[in-house]
Formats: sequence, C-alpha cells, structure tokens
Amino acid sequence: MLLTRLASSTVRRLFIMASKPNPHLLHQGAALQIPPKKARTMSRTSESSSSSSSSFKEAFGNYADYLNNLNEKRERVVKASRDITMNSKKVIFQVHRISKYNRDEVLDKAEKDLAAVTKQYMLKLVKELQGTDFWKLRRAYSPGVQEYVEAATFCKFCRTGTLLHLDEINATLLPLSEPSVEPLQINVLDYLLGLADLTGELMRLAIGRISDGELEYAKKICQFVRDIYRELTLIVPYIDDGSDMKIKIDTMLQSVVKIENGI
Repeated sequence: MLLTRLASSTVRRLFIMASKPNPHLLHQGAALQIPPKKARTMSRTSESSSSSSSSFKEAFGNYADYLNNLNEKRERVVKASRDITMNSKKVIFQVHRISKYNRDEVLDKAEKDLAAVTKQYMLKLVKELQGTDFWKLRRAYSPGVQEYVEAATFCKFCRTGTLLHLDEINATLLPLSEPSVEPLQINVLDYLLGLADLTGELMRLAIGRISDGELEYAKKICQFVRDIYRELTLIVPYIDDGSDMKIKIDTMLQSVVKIENGI
C-alpha cells in the first residue's frame, strides 16, 4: 500500500515538472525560430510579365510592318520594271526600222519614245526607290533597268556611232529625284549587263545593213561589238555576281561571229 502511494506521488510530481514551461528552452526555441517567407505578390509578377509581353509584341509588330511595307514596295517595283522593259523594247523595235533613207526620222521618233519612258516609267521607279536602300530590291528592278540601258545605248550608237556612258545615263535620272533625298542611280553591273544585251541588237542591225548593201556601216558595227566584247571579257573575272554576265559573254561571242560571217 505504501509502495503504491509512493509510486503515485512520484508520477504526479514528474507530470507537474513536465507540464511547467522551461524559460531556458523557450529562449532557445525563439532563437532558432525561422521567420516565415514572404509570399510573392501577384501584382508584381503580373506587372513584370505584362511589361515583357508588351515589349515583345511591339518589337515583332514593328518587324511585321517593315516586312509588309517592303513586300508591297517590291510588288510596285516589279510592276514598274515590267513597264520599263516593255516600253524600252518598243524603242528598240523603232530603231530597227532605220535605213539610209529614213535615219533621222526613225531616230527622232525613237529618242522621243525613250524620253517618254524616262519621264513616265523610270520616274515611277525613282519615286519608289529614292532615299532608300534600293540595293535590297535590285533583283526586282534590274531587268527593267538593263532593258532601259540597252535602248538608250542603242539610240546613242545609231545617232553618233559612240557609246553612251553610265554617268550620262545617270545624269538624265537626277532631275527625277527630289533634291533632299539620295537619288536612284543605275549601278555598274546593270549598266554592263545592258551593254551585253546591246551587242545582240547591234548584230541584228548589222545583218540588216548587210542585206541592204550598207557593208561599211556593218563593218563599223562589227568593230564596235568586238570592242565591247573584248572589254567585258577582261572585267568579268572581277565581278562578284558574274553568273549572268558569263552567260551573256557566250552570247556576245556568237553575235560577233555572225556579223563577221555576214561581212
């Protein structure tokens, strides 16, 4: 009985001691307590995400507008180039009507038509490309410019027997541009490609003159074509984009041979 009371008393005393708070242990717990993390606010996250998304949309929107405008300009330039090609061919056809009886009349009409091509169709091209990086669209307008060079140099040779130089052609284009912007100028490669095509027209002209008995005039044409061929063969290796020129060089040689065989 006595043992039972002692055991019961001991259990109560241990229970009371365990239930009393220990200031020392509480102090250690407070020192080791980790402050709670601050929750990331939705407003700050959403603002950052919204700002980043807006800047991307604005940047790509600008890129899209630039490409759309460039594609629309390219379409207009291609159309202008086609108009120049078609009307320059008409000038060339007019020159081929030349004979020793109507030379001045035919050339007057051809030069008048060429001036109309310059003022009407080349003007459209100049307005589209002046003040811009027009080299980006060179492939779009190069065929028309080459045909224009061919027509202009054809008229010049038939009138004076001399070559129309690049700076002379570009001088006729300067008045078409606004003074405050960079003018469109025909580049050297397009000029040389136009000269290469000129030799084909001169070959046809020479054959026609031979059939009409104008042998001396045909010989003059032949020598002119030889000179162009010789000079172009010397510079072709230095042309970066010379694939078109290499093809035309072969055609030029055929033209020279045809004239020589006819003479």
